[in-house]
Amino acid sequence: MTPGDRKYSKSHEWVKISGNVAVVGITDHAQTALGDITFVELPVIGKQLEAGKECGVIESVKAASDLFAPISGEVVETNTALGKAPEKINKSPYEDGWLFKLKAFDAGQAASLMGSSDYDAMADADGGH
Repeated sequence: MTPGDRKYSKSHEWVKISGNVAVVGITDHAQTALGDITFVELPVIGKQLEAGKECGVIESVKAASDLFAPISGEVVETNTALGKAPEKINKSPYEDGWLFKLKAFDAGQAASLMGSSDYDAMADADGGH
């Protein structure tokens, strides 16, 4: 079940706004499609990300997939635990498997992303991929 407390991009990233910080990760749908995740390349702290632009890479036993910034903002923290345990994304994509946090983000961009029901409908219509 896709959590209703966050917003979703067409490229399968999620954003959860918590005060003045936006937490970003990938959806359960995305991690299932990728398979067992073996490596994650996250953006560096201090980097200014632009919505819709590539900001990292997720590698799995199946393929490497680009990671896109769902909203613009400055990277203030990355999930360093993923360096030694990238499988956290598979096991807990909405909690322990978060990717990075942004500050000075664009709240309007976040508001324009999909809610959970719209995302689920898109993912289902996508044939499960």
